[in-house]
Amino acid sequence: MTASEAADQQSPKHRAIKSYVLRQGRTTDAQREALERDWPRFGLDWPRAMAAPTQWFGAPLPVVLEIGFGNGEALAAAAASDPARAYLGIEVHRPGVGRVLRDIAARDLSNVRVISADAVEVLREGIAPASLDEVRLYFPDPWHKARHHKRRILQPAFVELIASRLRMGGLFHLATDWEPYALWMREVLDGSPQFDNLGGAAGYVTRPAGRIETHFERRGRKLGHGVWDLLYERC
Repeated sequence: MTASEAADQQSPKHRAIKSYVLRQGRTTDAQREALERDWPRFGLDWPRAMAAPTQWFGAPLPVVLEIGFGNGEALAAAAASDPARAYLGIEVHRPGVGRVLRDIAARDLSNVRVISADAVEVLREGIAPASLDEVRLYFPDPWHKARHHKRRILQPAFVELIASRLRMGGLFHLATDWEPYALWMREVLDGSPQFDNLGGAAGYVTRPAGRIETHFERRGRKLGHGVWDLLYERC
């Protein structure tokens, strides 16, 4: 999954890092058609003025943000099963955007909107403080090598940004199939005074019903990968 990575703000020696690494993939004819046909209905052009995202939907619903939704499988399934909330997905990779547009159009979902841009930039410049009900970050790039850990999205500055955009009592749900990254997530988030870990003594939660097991996840399990879900409440 290609999720956003926070800008490296720790040292002036490093240039600002984009919230993603753009891995080019082939856009199929069906995805290209969906981008042209369905973007006007479900897509939100960027840049745009800062707002509470509920304004971008046809009804005043609580908003769930998924950062780096990949092919959109989890985003579309969650929106279909939870019509009482609105779902906003951010993803830079055009094949994934085309695929989810095709899926949500086929399901005729009215509670999904999509932005194709840098998620950190959108959070900073487009989403009003305390306006999100939940933020989801599923299977972000773990950047395995130690020298690349600074590229991971889960950094203290990014956690502060997420906290500022969540309402009090809002949820931050993360999942990874790389145990060292799960430990990193816990270290960063458990160290934040703005979040409470809802995982109890174990620190992790059972996969919530709202997060489907994706194709990516099933493939990983067949290879013997574990999966760790973390759930934090904004306090």
